Formats: sequence, C-alpha cells, structure tokens
Amino acid sequence: MDEYDVDAILQQALDRLTVLADINAALAGTLEMNEGLRRVTRIAARRLGDWCAVDLLAEKGRIERFCASRTESGPQPHEEHAFLPLPPGPAADPLVRALRGAGPLLLTGSDLTSEGRETSQTGEAGIVAGATSAVIAPLRARREAIGALTVSRSGDHPPLTEHDLPLIEDVVQRIGLAIDNARLHRQRQRIAERLQRSLLPELPHVDDLHMAARYSPSHTTAEVGGDWYDSFVLPTGSTTLIIGDVTGHDLKAAVTMSHLRNMLRGIASDRQEPPEKILHRMDVAQHTLYPGTTATCIFAVIHGSEAGPWELDYAVAGHPPPLLVTHDGDTRYLNGGRSHLLGATTDLPRPSATASLPAQSTLLLYTDGLIERRGETLDRSLRRLRQHAAALARETPGDFCDELLAGLALDSADDVALLALRLPRAGRPENTASPAD
Repeated sequence: MDEYDVDAILQQALDRLTVLADINAALAGTLEMNEGLRRVTRIAARRLGDWCAVDLLAEKGRIERFCASRTESGPQPHEEHAFLPLPPGPAADPLVRALRGAGPLLLTGSDLTSEGRETSQTGEAGIVAGATSAVIAPLRARREAIGALTVSRSGDHPPLTEHDLPLIEDVVQRIGLAIDNARLHRQRQRIAERLQRSLLPELPHVDDLHMAARYSPSHTTAEVGGDWYDSFVLPTGSTTLIIGDVTGHDLKAAVTMSHLRNMLRGIASDRQEPPEKILHRMDVAQHTLYPGTTATCIFAVIHGSEAGPWELDYAVAGHPPPLLVTHDGDTRYLNGGRSHLLGATTDLPRPSATASLPAQSTLLLYTDGLIERRGETLDRSLRRLRQHAAALARETPGDFCDELLAGLALDSADDVALLALRLPRAGRPENTASPAD
C-alpha cells in the first residue's frame, strides 16, 4: 500500500464521518419527525446517491412513503408521498423484505429491471425508474423494523457497492433512533396535554352571562405548562373569573396548577372576602403547602343584576392586565389592583380595584403566551392584542377566543389560556351561557 492508497482511505473515512455528522446535526435540530426526515433525505440524496426516500410502516397494514428527495440530476419519483398496502405473507419485493427487517439489500443490474419492480404493488413506488444501483436498509427501533431507507444512483454515477453498506447501516441506526425518540416525545406530549385539559374545569351556567374559555399548548416547543382558567358561582350568587400561570413548562407545573386552582376555589368559596384578601390567603397557603413555587393570577368577582349595571372587583398578582372591549370596539386595559406574584412573600399587602363593565362589552382574561414574543417590548405586544380584540368586538365569546388564538398564538413559545365573558344588553339578559362554547 503506497501513500496514495493511504490518502484515499483517509479521505473515505473523512467523507463517511462528515456524512454522519451532517445526519446527526439534521436530526438533532428538530423534534418534529417530518422535518427531520426531510432533512435527512436531502443529505442522503446529495451525499450518498442522487435519490433517497424513507418509507414507514403505517396503521392498517400500509406502507407510507414519508418523504423523498433527489438531486437535480436524480430521477423524478412517481409520487413523493403515497400509501400502499403491505402484501401479506412472503414477498420478493426488496422494499417489503426490508420493511420486514431484512437487509441492508444491495440492488444492481437485473434487481432493478421493470420485471423485478413488478413483483408487488410496492415495486413502482419503492425505487424510481432509471436507477442503476440502490441500497434498501431497514429502519429499526427497539429491535423492530419500523420502516426502510432507500438510496439509489442513476445515470453516469458510480454504482453503490458493498463498501457503501457500513455507512448506510450507520445512517439508518441514527434515523431509527431519532424516529423512536420523536414518537416517544409526541406520545409524552399527548399524555401531558390530555392531563392538562382534564384538570381544567367546565364553566358554570349563568343565565345572564355568556362565557367561553380555551387552552392551547405551545405550537413551537410542544410543551404543556401551568396555565389555567376557572370560573364558579359563589354562595352569594356572584361569579368568579380566574386565570393564572404557574412558573414552569412541564408536567410538574401542570400538576401544581391543579393544586393551586383547587386551593383557590376552596378559599374563595369558604371566605367570600374581597379579591385582595383571597389572594393574601393564597399566599399563606402556598408558602405552607408548596414552598418555592410561584404563579401569576387574576382573581375577579363580577356583580350585577340581570338588567345591570355590572361591576368587577379584581386583584392582579403579577399577571397581564384584563382587557375590556366594548360593543363598539373601544378597548382598554384594567390596570388597577396590581401586586407581586403568588408565592413570593406573605408580608406585602395586596390592593384590589373595581371597574364598571358596559352592557354588551367583552372582558378578556389571558396568559402571557398570547402576547409575549422574544425581542418585542411588552407595550407593543399589548397594543397588538388590543388591535386584534377590537376587530372581534361583536363576535361570540367562543369565536372571540378562537380568532385570538389563530391570529396571535400560532408562533407562541408558551402555552395559552383564555377566558372571555360577554355582558348582556342593558335591561335584557342573554340567556345563552354555555360551558361548552
């Protein structure tokens, strides 16, 4: 072996490590399986062949062509996404064999003729026409085949050989692990979100008030947190409006949220005191039972008769201010009654405030995920919310919440809770309250 042979071997090793590093970076850059696989197929098509596809075993005995990529010189696939049935029993089709755990399979010459591809319904979609060589390797997770990676070359490109199989095996090991991790993350997220939603209450039926509430997990981080809303009728007949956010973005925060919400319910129902007194008692209970936890919160009580007028007594513990939207689209924040976070201290007093609520106006309580954006001032965020809310002044509370989520929360890095209340017309109750709206 002369020095040129050594240089060639070192270069091959370096190229292999570079491919693996690029694959690792592509998979590590996202927890979204679709995006990760698209990145990988683009790299594999460019660095390993001129066409690449990932097929996954789907439900109901089907094969899902998840994504396919090609270089400019690579052949055009018939379909970049397709569902095909997985043939029962033994099958000679190489893609089916790989999906059942065989391989990696090196295909050359007659293996790639049209006659060979017609052995099953998957043949035409498995390898594109015009390929002169291909490797189909199974993707495995927890010792089970979950799919297959196909890399092919065509035209004047040097054919794939046995020497390429170790590199492709390393690639599929990384892809299989990434798919498994993404599925576990999604499963954990679904469980956490179901738990979060199960902890949120139904809104009460109040004949002369119309309410709606929404909860939305983060669309960018796919995490749940401690956001909550609540409303219930006190023994006095007044209705509470509550929204809060426990510090943290994980399952623990969601569980702590449930504990604090239930404590606040018990204190408010038993004591029936002004909002500032209720939040002070919450501070004492939180320091005793959940030391070290903090949360923001608005505790409000709405008073009024069917014919009005209506008043809101409220206290704000480190939370964004309530937004009042009149029937004509005028907006203003209720900036009174502000004080420190729940759980921060029991020594400082808490103020409260009272606001008059016009007939047919909408009161919105929300968590910071609706407004806060990285690199943006809070004033600008609050101004944007006012502009959106003003345009929705005459929508039903349910549509009001849905439109705000669609317009403001799609790029939020935090979960969001909303609670909207519509006042009736002066002298006429609406009789349209619905906890399911």
